[in-house]
Amino acid sequence: MVLFNYFDRSVVLVAAVHLLYCPFTKVEESFNLQAMHDLLYHRHNLSRYDHFEFPGVVPRTFIGPIFISLLSTPGFILFKTLGLNKFFVQYLVRGVLAACVIFSFTKLKHTIHHVFGPGVAAWFLFITISQYHFMFYLSRPLPNIMVLPLVLLALHAWFRRQHKLFIWCSAAAIIIFRAELAMFLGLLLFFELCYGRITVKKVLKISLPAGLFCVCLTVVVDSIFWNRLLWPEAEVFWFNTVLNRSSEYGTSPFLWYFYSAIPRALGSTVLLIPGSLFSDARARRILLPVFAFITLFSFLPHKELRFIIYVFPLFNIAVALFCSRLWFLRDKSRLHQLCAIGLLGHLVVNFAFSSLLLTVARTNYPGGGAMLKLHSLERNEMNANVHVDVLAAQTGVSRFTEMNSYWRYNKTEGLRPGSADMNIFTHLLVEGRSRYSNTIKPYLDTHEILDVVDGFSHLVFDYHVFPPVKIKTKPQIFILRKNYEDRKSKPYLTTTVRLPQKKKQSR
Repeated sequence: MVLFNYFDRSVVLVAAVHLLYCPFTKVEESFNLQAMHDLLYHRHNLSRYDHFEFPGVVPRTFIGPIFISLLSTPGFILFKTLGLNKFFVQYLVRGVLAACVIFSFTKLKHTIHHVFGPGVAAWFLFITISQYHFMFYLSRPLPNIMVLPLVLLALHAWFRRQHKLFIWCSAAAIIIFRAELAMFLGLLLFFELCYGRITVKKVLKISLPAGLFCVCLTVVVDSIFWNRLLWPEAEVFWFNTVLNRSSEYGTSPFLWYFYSAIPRALGSTVLLIPGSLFSDARARRILLPVFAFITLFSFLPHKELRFIIYVFPLFNIAVALFCSRLWFLRDKSRLHQLCAIGLLGHLVVNFAFSSLLLTVARTNYPGGGAMLKLHSLERNEMNANVHVDVLAAQTGVSRFTEMNSYWRYNKTEGLRPGSADMNIFTHLLVEGRSRYSNTIKPYLDTHEILDVVDGFSHLVFDYHVFPPVKIKTKPQIFILRKNYEDRKSKPYLTTTVRLPQKKKQSR
């Protein structure tokens, strides 16, 4: 037991590495992150909330951000007492979200220990922490991750056949957060009905009050925060599925999840799935609803890896059954010993792949890096008026990075480079590949370049050096400051232009 408790801490350690190494967020995470900022800093003053200025394409529920903000409040009060700036609070709320996911994941792991034995549970843990995407995403305030604790608890209840808990968690996950989970969790419930483990009467007896409660909760809470009567996830479902508007943000081939998303998410573990399916009937029962869900979900043309993150633990459980069996037989023959070495080797390959992806990810947030660098370079500036362009806003800038209470920050979209509207700002974060880019040239006479922040460009393979992979970057964000003489002759305004632009935000 002490050994398992020690292993459990490895999840916290790996998640912390991902959080600390890549602290910034992207546009897909913006609603939940800004909502948590507003709940902590503006509280009852809804007029100052970010979502009224940047509502996004579809409304999102506030229930997840409210829950994370409540859990973060003691730490938030402590941070304010210590005088720490806002960016530390971004670490805090992301850490609390990660703790919620890890809590549910640990519950699931203990259930695997109870149902399948300690060997399977240990392999499940090692496989999961060796992979990149699950550990990287679990602290990110995406809608898919805000619901992940509920999904993991539902899986925990499914394995233990605690049907009431399963249905309540599923109802909350589907009705409040992600409607497409009706396919995944609904399939699990359907198989329970097929196996005779629960009756239709019992399903209706539990699901009707659970569904009614969740609908009332989200409608009441979110109507208050959005200042109109609405059920957010119903509008999202209508937009994405009925209208198929999500395809406007890109489409992928039907089999993309199978040949691209799953191999990247599972790493070399994907090579062990066939062995698991052929050798263990339990693995087949686990993965049958998984493959059915991914196949059904593939009919939607807009695809992203995070949309199926809920099934990765089930893949890992199925493979853990196979690994545990081979590991137990490792002393039977030389072939079994080689297989056992291969199992350990696949974990090493996963860790190496994860390290590469994490290093690449760090270079994917030039906007956040530019914002921190601006505050460092201009820490003695008392009255800055900063404009953040679209790329910077999409790659790391958030309300938590607005760390100087004396400064003004603006994310208005659609302003022409060098125009009078842009000249009211003292500092600019502007996308550009060089000082002669069309977005930078209009400012060469009126502004000075304080610094340039690079972002990911491509990978270069050179097998004559170690490591054989090099990450290449290129300039992406220029930090500009208006010349002092220009400031004196044309004082910037104390108010900023606000255009009714909507910030791009995917599903």
